[in-house]
Amino acid sequence: MGKRATEKTQPAVKLPDAAWRARFRRRLRSWYAAHARDLPWRRSRDPYAIWISEVMLQQTQAAAVGPYYRRFCAAFPTIEALAAAGEQDVLRLWEGLGYYRRARDLHAAARLIVARHGGRFPRDAAAVRALPGIGRYTTGAILSIAFDAREPILEANTARLFSRLLAYRGPVGSAPAGRILWALAEAVLPRRGAGAFNQALMELGSQVCTPKAPRCACCPIAPLCRAHALGIQAETPQAKPRPAFEQLHEAALVVRRGGRVLIVRRPAGGRWAGLWDFPRYQIDRQPAEALFPFLRQRLREHTGVDAQPGAHLARLRHGVTRFRITLDCYTARFLTAAERGPDSAELAWATPGRLNECPLSSTGRRLAELVAG
Repeated sequence: MGKRATEKTQPAVKLPDAAWRARFRRRLRSWYAAHARDLPWRRSRDPYAIWISEVMLQQTQAAAVGPYYRRFCAAFPTIEALAAAGEQDVLRLWEGLGYYRRARDLHAAARLIVARHGGRFPRDAAAVRALPGIGRYTTGAILSIAFDAREPILEANTARLFSRLLAYRGPVGSAPAGRILWALAEAVLPRRGAGAFNQALMELGSQVCTPKAPRCACCPIAPLCRAHALGIQAETPQAKPRPAFEQLHEAALVVRRGGRVLIVRRPAGGRWAGLWDFPRYQIDRQPAEALFPFLRQRLREHTGVDAQPGAHLARLRHGVTRFRITLDCYTARFLTAAERGPDSAELAWATPGRLNECPLSSTGRRLAELVAG
């Protein structure tokens, strides 16, 4: 059944009444008091620390975020410290978390907060949403947790939870779903304690009302859940279609010049924008006998450096958004460096120590470790 048909056949959804909402709040609060995880960002009401954690938690599991969060807050303990930092320092501490636009938006927003709000995180929702990288959910999470503002939230875990509570089987990313799920998020929010309540919602969604095999037997709100009553919780909400992955084959060159290697900065608007990487080029359609001449020519065009590709170092595989990439890595013997035009790539000749300091792409870091070893 197609998307339009699914949305048309979804029956009208009625929000639960006041008595249901009161029972829901009591049950959720009681469960959260006994089962809340001790996460580092839950020990602070500082809006800056909460903001950092919320941005890191986008697209990333809490268990992976912990070490990054601690390092980032230690390096940049205040909004002013983050605003004063260089972008390369920010990206280096973000390295490994992926989705690097989050880090660049954080940095840009910190500078705006210093310039427009005197370094104090704004308490007005409109002012918060005007900052780069902050949408309705992140605004609600920060303001409710830091200031107990009565702001609703809706993210992946709570959208799934609310869909099951209402037996809403349509795709949660649709406009109709957004309207009904945000309406429920607002309706269930208590007058006081909104921050803890919002965290309880996210905790229940992530730990109990899971995407697959939801743990209904130990769910405190199972008696209030329409999907559970109908036995459709496993198929609610409608699963997103799996993305079609594009297979890419690329080659990276390790060009040595004395004790240094050539690295290039990734351009804006592409993968790993702003990070450094070894020169790499797509080679899907290159026959084996033409590979080295092709790589040599592309390197000259890209960097002005002439080098002769040689030994095969490694084959690395990784995924980025919709791409699945096979990366073959080769040494290259430096020959000459030509004059470069104004549109040429930004490049540097880096020592092993400089490589440790530079923010690198994920495969760039793995390759740097191979080179250093």
